[in-house]
Amino acid sequence: MPIIAYMLIGLAGGFVGGALGLGGGAVMVPLLVMVGGLTQHQAQGTVIGLLTVPVFLAAAWRYYAAGNLQLNITGLMIIGFVIGSFAGAHLVQYLPAAILKRIFGVALVLIGLKMVLLK
Repeated sequence: MPIIAYMLIGLAGGFVGGALGLGGGAVMVPLLVMVGGLTQHQAQGTVIGLLTVPVFLAAAWRYYAAGNLQLNITGLMIIGFVIGSFAGAHLVQYLPAAILKRIFGVALVLIGLKMVLLK
C-alpha cells in the first residue's frame, strides 16, 4: 500500500478522534484491515502504538485548553486503564483473528446504536 494511503488513514483517524473523542481507533483499525491488508491483531497493535503520544499532545491539550479535560477524573481512570490495557493486550493474543474482528465489529455497532438510539 502506498505511504500516502497510511497517512490518509492516520488523518481520518486523527480527525474523527479529535472531533469525537474516539481516539481514532474506531476508524483506523477497520481501514488498516480492509484497505491496508493488516490482520486484526496487527491493526489493533499498530493503532495502539501510534495513539499514545499524538493523542496526548494534540487532542488532550486542546480539550484541556478549552476547560473540557477533567484532570481529577482522568487521573483516576488512568489507573484502571493501565491495568485493563495490559490485561486486554495480553489476552487478545490468544484469540483467533476472525473472532477478534467480530468482537471489534459488534462493539462498534453496539456503541453506535446506543449513542444514536438512547438519550
